[in-house]
Amino acid sequence: MSKPAFIHREVIVFRRFRRKGYALFACLGREVVIGVLSAFTLAHATAKGVSIKPIKADTIAAATEKEMALGEVSVTGTRAPLTSGRSVRMVSVLTRADIAATPAQSVNDLLKLVAGVDVRQRGPLGAQADVSIRGGNNEQIALLLNGINICDPQTGHNSFDFPVSISDIERIEVLRGPAGRLYGTSSLTGAINIVTSPFPHPSQSSQSSHFSQLSHPSHYSLAAEASAGSYGYALASARVAMASRAVGGSLSGSYASSDGYSRNRAGGLNADYSGGKAFFQGRYVADAMALRWHAGMSVKGCGSNTFYGAAWDDQYEHTLKTFAALQAETHVGGFSMRSAVYWNHGADRFELYRGADDKSPFNYHRHDVMGVNVGGFFDSPLGRTAIGAELRNEDLVSTTLGEPLARPHHVGGTDRYYEYGLNRTSLNFMLEHNFAWRGLTLSAGIVAARNTWSDMNFRVYPGVDMGYAFGRGFSAYASFATSLRMPSATELYYSVGGHKADKHLRPEQLAAVEGGLRYASGGVVAMAAVYHNHYSDLIDWVRTVADGPNAPWRSVNLTEINALGVEASLQLGLGSLLPSQRVLRSLGVSYSYISQGKANAEGLESKYSLEYLRHKFVATLGINLWRALTLDVNCRWHDRTGTYTATDGTTVSYTPYAVADARLAWTARRLSLYIEANNIFGKSYVDYGNVPQPGFWFIAGAAVKLKIKN
Repeated sequence: MSKPAFIHREVIVFRRFRRKGYALFACLGREVVIGVLSAFTLAHATAKGVSIKPIKADTIAAATEKEMALGEVSVTGTRAPLTSGRSVRMVSVLTRADIAATPAQSVNDLLKLVAGVDVRQRGPLGAQADVSIRGGNNEQIALLLNGINICDPQTGHNSFDFPVSISDIERIEVLRGPAGRLYGTSSLTGAINIVTSPFPHPSQSSQSSHFSQLSHPSHYSLAAEASAGSYGYALASARVAMASRAVGGSLSGSYASSDGYSRNRAGGLNADYSGGKAFFQGRYVADAMALRWHAGMSVKGCGSNTFYGAAWDDQYEHTLKTFAALQAETHVGGFSMRSAVYWNHGADRFELYRGADDKSPFNYHRHDVMGVNVGGFFDSPLGRTAIGAELRNEDLVSTTLGEPLARPHHVGGTDRYYEYGLNRTSLNFMLEHNFAWRGLTLSAGIVAARNTWSDMNFRVYPGVDMGYAFGRGFSAYASFATSLRMPSATELYYSVGGHKADKHLRPEQLAAVEGGLRYASGGVVAMAAVYHNHYSDLIDWVRTVADGPNAPWRSVNLTEINALGVEASLQLGLGSLLPSQRVLRSLGVSYSYISQGKANAEGLESKYSLEYLRHKFVATLGINLWRALTLDVNCRWHDRTGTYTATDGTTVSYTPYAVADARLAWTARRLSLYIEANNIFGKSYVDYGNVPQPGFWFIAGAAVKLKIKN
């Protein structure tokens, strides 16, 4: 169900600047035809759109060319440099309607349907997955919660342990391509922003400006959901939300568990999963100020199968994460400003032999990330100018990662001590200016980044973008963007279990050129894009094939790699194109292709960068079977390049595979019943090395929603 942003909404024409912010992240669900647009504002905008038209479940069928008036923007002070402007980038949005129609139990499952996104699942039901964009790896994307960077400084493997359930999510925004000017030094190949809503009805909140009181009366809503299925899967969740004229908030919680789909050689569980989430969020709006906050916790324990090495089939991992953020927005004269402060905390325990600390000592890690950012923009006769800055400190203590600590810290509940650690601070400054004339938009900007790690001095990364709207429904864009990424603590220091890290790794850098065409009119939305990525000092884990299956994995800087990619999609609103019938609702197809050079990788086996999806094809079909009964089907075909070493020591190439999923749902006003089937044909496949994925599995569930007005 994932679609480029512009396929979900009407064409929006920005005619001129006014002293108000335009809801740019809100435009991710629409095609944006730019008159004057600030890429920096895009970076600051939340997905709480402010269009005057409510979101509909089947918006693809209603795509039009109608011009829409925009209210004031919810300008957010997240890590907000500037991209090339949303209108000249490949951005996809999964709306609330898409999420409800997709047979998915986690954000990982939802992202499988987005072209250019690679989800290398190690365990289903949200146990663990490595998500990457356009041939990169899981460390190279920025993951954000309501615009707040929640990337894990220890490892990208744990980045998706965030506290929100699917029922909390209003939309998911996926930006493909370097986003250093937008989200800083963790967004080398793209960014994923998970946007939640504190209101009972996201479609209503999406119409509200941060600087106008809510027009709907005070009311409460209650929601609960329960489901069960294959492999002992069970889920229970609940959510209560409130909205008044100035304040909105919600509190949610969920718990899920599964016995897992595989067993270790001794017959014990090794892919089981259990975890809980709790999330509180709210918003206050007044005449000249808006506040938004969220706080959440995620606790998870999962059997790690052979995730980190085929020789060990009884690994286990436990993670705990908490998140808190406060965001404020205000307008002073002609200057719009938004700021934020946040704190992310995480702790995890890895067991190479489950429950057997005597066989191999458990690895303990704990991190705290503190950040503050501020940004703003102002308009002038020459266009819109934006500035911003962010200060972020990452502090990690560990039993294995980092430099020796002068004073070890006790590991709670054990007789162990954190004896190593890493503390580093990054500082980013951003500047950008936009100019527009008729259908042409030009945007240029820089981000200056400095990190105390290895005494890195300020480095400047520029970008320039151009968009042009012509004809009725046609637009073209081109962009040049640069970015960098700091190595994670794991890449720098993990030297156990057959791994040998290099603490002298250099930051990796990317320069990308992209161009594309788009069309949206009368229920038809099509796009095609081509891009070229040039990586310098690309970081990866590799080992020499000639040294055999026991050769150590080494973290290295690959000198240079070039990648050429193509992405295309076609979305049809069948209700609009074929109005005489009411059965076929929507049809979508997307395809992505990557060709990546390997000249400097002769004889090497790679864990990430040299194993990528060369081909990815996705097809989705929405059907209205009868009244409130709907069927949604999606199919995916993957062809991954690269090899891995099997348990018997042989070198195995990845083989292409196709998977089909479906969701049958009956939806009434207050009650929904559904059945979801994944891997319908029981295809045997692997996304990563020696970790086979489950065959056919199903889930059945029910959801209840109640609304109470004062």
